[in-house]
Amino acid sequence: MDVIEQRTLLRLKNWFGEYVKTFRTEDFDCQQNINLKEEHTARVCLEIIDIGKSLDLNQTDLYLAEVMALFHDVGRFEQYAKYRTFFDLVSEDHAALGVKVLKEHKVLEEIDPLTRDLIFKVILYHNRAELPEDETEECLFFAKLLRDADKLDIWRVVTDYYHNKNGRQNSSIELDLPDIPKISDEVCQDLLAGEIVKATSIKTLNDFKLLQIGWIYDVNFPRTFQIIKERGYIEKIISVLPQTETVMEIYSQVKSFLERHCSDNFQRYVERDQG
Repeated sequence: MDVIEQRTLLRLKNWFGEYVKTFRTEDFDCQQNINLKEEHTARVCLEIIDIGKSLDLNQTDLYLAEVMALFHDVGRFEQYAKYRTFFDLVSEDHAALGVKVLKEHKVLEEIDPLTRDLIFKVILYHNRAELPEDETEECLFFAKLLRDADKLDIWRVVTDYYHNKNGRQNSSIELDLPDIPKISDEVCQDLLAGEIVKATSIKTLNDFKLLQIGWIYDVNFPRTFQIIKERGYIEKIISVLPQTETVMEIYSQVKSFLERHCSDNFQRYVERDQG
């Protein structure tokens, strides 16, 4: 594979900025959601570099990872323009739509086919419930890197929203889910089993919040666990859920999982540094 250079990354960033401009609108709520995804993209680029540096990636791989982060949600803009929602289940898969956009606009034509194919695959996999088992080690590594970076900023977006919305509802963040006290049994069962919540089980906004907590079971790298703990994402989501016995049991289990991984990762770093 050819390497991605800084000038290539800058060209792709310029294209992305110009592409997003084509979705500008005078509708305040719509523009707010376009801005939301543009700003999310910028922060995911920063998150992926942070995690990548913690893994001692070389500059070439950092540029490649940043391109994946830059385009991971490029399908969101056409999705929202067409359907007025970011909910894939009632519109279409935004990852597949993003790859379609990149191919139609021939954005990556200057990049060699092997690298281009890798970027497309990682984008396609970033929102899957599970990663395919029959992929290359390189593809799975970058997919995990992107998934971790993406989760970190989605947690930032939703926790900021839950605590600072000041009575103003954003149906795109809430996916038009009813904000009622009910929590679905299937959601609780998945989390208590230490599993990712299935999207098809989500019936209420509280279910969606619990699904976001359950992402902890799909985190891959030590730096990601460290950031989750430092930023208090789990606590911030738990605090806006009904404080039922089941919710507190889920919190206790998730908290233990996070603490255990932070402790394990710290010990591994100590052993590596001493080795």
